[in-house]
Amino acid sequence: MIRFSLVMATRGRTTEIAEFLDSLIAQGREDAECIIVDQNDDDRLAALLAPYAGRLRLAHRRSAIANANHARNLGLRDAVGEIVAFPDDDCLFPPGTLAMVDQAFAADPALMVLTGPAASPEGGLGSGRWRAEGGAITAENVWTSVIEFNLWLRRPVALAMGGFDEGMGPGTPIGSAEGNDLVLRAIHAGHAARYEPALRVIHPDKRLSDVATARARLYGRGLGFALRRHGVAPGVWLPFAIRPLGGVVVSLLKGRPRDAAYYAMTFAGRAAGFLRGDARDGLVRTPIEGQP
Repeated sequence: MIRFSLVMATRGRTTEIAEFLDSLIAQGREDAECIIVDQNDDDRLAALLAPYAGRLRLAHRRSAIANANHARNLGLRDAVGEIVAFPDDDCLFPPGTLAMVDQAFAADPALMVLTGPAASPEGGLGSGRWRAEGGAITAENVWTSVIEFNLWLRRPVALAMGGFDEGMGPGTPIGSAEGNDLVLRAIHAGHAARYEPALRVIHPDKRLSDVATARARLYGRGLGFALRRHGVAPGVWLPFAIRPLGGVVVSLLKGRPRDAAYYAMTFAGRAAGFLRGDARDGLVRTPIEGQP
């Protein structure tokens, strides 16, 4: 029986995927499958994946559409595991990750969604703001409880929710917060979701980097869009507007123009996403028909 189906959407990376697969093998489990959904327009992954064919339950599926959530949903349709997750193509599972997830779901049959924070390769947390305490995920705290590469769902729930919104995420003009959106849709449907601070997945910390600055407006638009879609109270969304403005001021006072640009683009993106009139159009998605 397959306990875990790990769906990885990938485009443009090679060695990082091998490093992830090595971290998966190091989990020491034989009840996990990895479905690689390859959005490259060449065969760069064929030689890289070949040595793993006899060591892992590994499927390599191609997609001509450069859209991360489309790829994730394709993989979800093929998944057979009881629990599904969507690791990025540049993340790593620390030792014991699958065991921790397995134990959490086994201990609580009512638990349908489990999340944890991002861990920086250099140590500590990365990739955003994280709540310190564990517990139930709500519309108020979901914004500091979810990242797509550390999101675990029972497969029937992921299918019933229609998977990820393919109008959000990488490859779209609404470049982030698709995980928050999926978790909130599950919560609104009555499913229990929990955040566990000790459940960490390693991912490069790109905050305040050149890459982050270039993507800040795009990612900000996703968060603003999700905040508007789910109709959260002003007390929730207002801090997400104020903090970037404060970051601009502090960065300029410290003589850090790149950081100021990052915060300015983040604010502009969040405002643009929040003001979109079509935010609630995808609130309910058609369920995905998966494997038996």
